[in-house]
Amino acid sequence: MNYATLTKVMRRLALEAGDKIMEIYRADEMDVEVKSDDSPVTAADKAADALISRGLKEAFPDVALVTEEQADSHSVDERTFLIVDPLDGTKEFIHRRGDFTVNIALVEDGCPVRGVVYAPAKGRMFYTDSVGNSVEETGDFDKDTPGDTTPLMVSTPNNDALMVVASKSHRDQATDDYIAKYGVKDMTSAGSSLKFCLVATGEADIYPRLGRTMEWDTAAGHAVLAGAGGRVVRFDDHTPLAYGKPGFANPFFIAYAPGVTLKDG
Repeated sequence: MNYATLTKVMRRLALEAGDKIMEIYRADEMDVEVKSDDSPVTAADKAADALISRGLKEAFPDVALVTEEQADSHSVDERTFLIVDPLDGTKEFIHRRGDFTVNIALVEDGCPVRGVVYAPAKGRMFYTDSVGNSVEETGDFDKDTPGDTTPLMVSTPNNDALMVVASKSHRDQATDDYIAKYGVKDMTSAGSSLKFCLVATGEADIYPRLGRTMEWDTAAGHAVLAGAGGRVVRFDDHTPLAYGKPGFANPFFIAYAPGVTLKDG
């Protein structure tokens, strides 16, 4: 894999998908369907998926592609694959809360090694560069010419005063009970894969997820966090969260800056 080319392609496709999504986001009406798993899907999910899938297949025809919106891709059994959530945080999108993202990632040998997370409504873009270090880009997001970038690095946390980020739409008592095991300075809520990015930037120290997620929900954010020095581990045994699992379903997990002393569940 040519990582420099991959970075350019993922960045451009994320921006182009973001434009499609925002056209629908700003429309007066929004059509919402319900999938077989009772999760919502919109025209924005479908349009972004078609655009990204087409672009990735053209650029990397020999690399397997897994995408949330194409059920036939969920049977992929490869060690190296691209994985896409064209609109992560559909509930946030439907309620026009802005915390939704475009997620594109590359997985190699069970690990997300490159990724881009773009939040078009918030004007924030995070991605791994050609050598795997994570950056946040600022500027006008020109499709072909990247703007200024800031290297990302996780915090050096104070275990007596941690900054915690948790899900905006999926917060529950089990999550609150687990968070209560830590010394917490402050908490914030965010939707979609932005939670990984807040840990990557040092705006938060830890993000526990005690709820259902799929690999396409987490791969890009995981890659960005890893490229900033962070870690993502299983909730049950604190081993690294792996990818390419049958069905692509994740166990509960914890994303964190390495200085955090993890508690058992």
